[in-house]
Amino acid sequence: MEYVTHPLIKENTIERRMYQISIAATALTKNTLVVIPTGLGKTTIAALVIASRLLNEDGKVLFLAPTKPLVEQHARFLKRVLKVEEIVSLSGEVPPEKRKELWEKARIVVSTPQVVENDLLAGRISLEDVILVVFDEAHRAVGNYAYVFIAKEYLRTAKKPLILAMTASPGSDPERIMEVIQNLGIEAIEVRTEWDSDVAPYVGKKRIEWIKVDIPEEMKEVKERLKECIKIRFKRLRELWIEVPENSSKRDLLALQEALQAEAASSQSSEIFEALSILAEIMKLQHAVELIETQGVKAVKSYLRKLVREATSKGGSKAAKSIVGDPIFKKAVIALSKCKVEHPKLEKLKEILKEQFEKNPDSRVIVFTNYRDSAEMLVNELSPLFPVAKFVGQASRDNDKGMRQKEQIETIDKFRRGVYKVLVATSVGEEGLDIPSTDLVVFYEAVPSEIRAIQRKGRTGRGREGRIVVLVTKGTRDEAYYYSSMKKERKMYDKILEIKRIIDRKQRSIGDYVLPEETGIKVIVDSRELRSEVVKHLREIGAKIEIRNLEVADYVVSDRVAVERKTVEDFLNSIIQKERLFSQVARLKSAYSRPVIIIEGENFYRGGVHPNAVRGAIASLIIDFGIPVLRSSNARETAELIFAMARREQEERKRGVVEHTAKTKRTLKDEQEYIVSAISNVGNVIARNLLDYFQTIENIATADEEELAKVPKVGKKIAKRIRRVMTTPYSEAGFYDSESF
Repeated sequence: MEYVTHPLIKENTIERRMYQISIAATALTKNTLVVIPTGLGKTTIAALVIASRLLNEDGKVLFLAPTKPLVEQHARFLKRVLKVEEIVSLSGEVPPEKRKELWEKARIVVSTPQVVENDLLAGRISLEDVILVVFDEAHRAVGNYAYVFIAKEYLRTAKKPLILAMTASPGSDPERIMEVIQNLGIEAIEVRTEWDSDVAPYVGKKRIEWIKVDIPEEMKEVKERLKECIKIRFKRLRELWIEVPENSSKRDLLALQEALQAEAASSQSSEIFEALSILAEIMKLQHAVELIETQGVKAVKSYLRKLVREATSKGGSKAAKSIVGDPIFKKAVIALSKCKVEHPKLEKLKEILKEQFEKNPDSRVIVFTNYRDSAEMLVNELSPLFPVAKFVGQASRDNDKGMRQKEQIETIDKFRRGVYKVLVATSVGEEGLDIPSTDLVVFYEAVPSEIRAIQRKGRTGRGREGRIVVLVTKGTRDEAYYYSSMKKERKMYDKILEIKRIIDRKQRSIGDYVLPEETGIKVIVDSRELRSEVVKHLREIGAKIEIRNLEVADYVVSDRVAVERKTVEDFLNSIIQKERLFSQVARLKSAYSRPVIIIEGENFYRGGVHPNAVRGAIASLIIDFGIPVLRSSNARETAELIFAMARREQEERKRGVVEHTAKTKRTLKDEQEYIVSAISNVGNVIARNLLDYFQTIENIATADEEELAKVPKVGKKIAKRIRRVMTTPYSEAGFYDSESF
């Protein structure tokens, strides 16, 4: 075997493969997108480019990967093959100041993009001296994903920018591919397939088997009951003059939901709100049908338990309550409880695994499933038979605990060493796992996405023959999904090659950026707003961002103007908790003389809040508090509004940017209003009425219920609350719960 020789590459670590060297040569001269099947050495190509770039240029390299396990994997590989000491991996678990210190000392930084994005926005790091950015799993560079912001910032600020983007599957949608190319400033595309002559010698054969199973009669009964529930709801939609086919896909239903929400915002028709609720019911029931078709009894039971909890919980959705109260749904639940069989996929999976390990006891197998509940069930069912482990993401929800980064890395390592022979993984295992000895990949259900299908299949056939088994339930969406992913995969290569020819013919970048320089306009931003897209857009249009933990407001643009930003959902929730909204607004008003509220988003009249309540809240903000309320359709428009205010204040009015707190700006009158408004259900308006009537807080405290009820908007209920607050001994106050109070 011949190895690559290079001053910065350790001897006998990188095999000399001509397709990798050819791709690396292109990537050293242009911003390049590399599309190559999983297992053919994307990281090796990156190492070749990194080594040459560091040898010939002064600066550092940034290597981005979407997950923490991938970050650790890439960092280990680079440390193993490169003669570079200063290689660090960063994650959100490293404190910000420590990240800044590591960044300054490193020559190669491997990180998740969210960490880099946050540090850029906070001003802790700069990309000015970065000579190469590697984007792993580059198909993610769409929409608001952090890759997009980082690429734009890099191309705008770096002295010698160069981008290497890598993916096994950019998708079959030409618009999506073009979006990736434009977002990353791509100038060249290098494509390789398993059938190319220079790649074929390094590809293990893959045997794909499509195994069909029949759904048992007992489970069919549950399915038919659920479908009957769905059919009734489609009929109800038609009665509301909303024509929608009963075979509509989830995507079609989501599109209809979006259209109805837009219509509800303008018409406020009760029929539209009813249709939206029915549509939500249909989607919940369709999900239950999908589970019974593709997952089995335990998965459906788990989902229906969650649905019942949602229906019976305080503030539970109308859709869940309607479903749970449906007599036909109750019959489906009874039929489900009588099911004595599990989905035949489970027994078929056990047969496949037994056969695999009888043939090769040292095999490694990955079983992919779409749902965490299914992953848990499969691990429980398989663990008596095989050394098996679960591999899921980090997010926790309900009683479902995610895996910490350390647990993920340990699980992968044990799987590689053979402590575990079977890995049951959700989508988190689809991208980038470096497990070269995987002999078998099982799809517990088919997936409609060509990206996910390619990623899953890429887990096997690395250097030796691999086997892929797709379990399909006859006559269900399993079949449609499988055919869909195959068709899209063929289309993907056709489209990417077509786009490559266009780029090669034009011989110019289609990702040219003309980005503004930093303008000198300063905006102080609350640290919690880093999660929004507004901050990134402010940075893109030239604002100088300063991150602080603000006591009041989300954005400060001068010594007198501050902005409180609320999404439509936030605003509707704050109307429900009215005292919280007006208390927050009172503090904002007391801290800044010219505060502004921006409500961001569409579909204003939704979420179960009556349109009159929405209008009343806005009227109160404008009239009672004297605060302008602006509307924006999205994060970009919000950023442009904030930037326009900042520019006017700082350039035209020559005002400085000063952070205030509510406490230092509050007058005695404000303090009195604040104390009285803190009583539950009182709020700022009633507090003013009480103070106007009684003049002092002492008089309010000693007034009886009858006298209190004479004050405008108080009434008997609030009067009783005030008396209870004023007269209940502190030692006894804990006996009152929030509702009885």
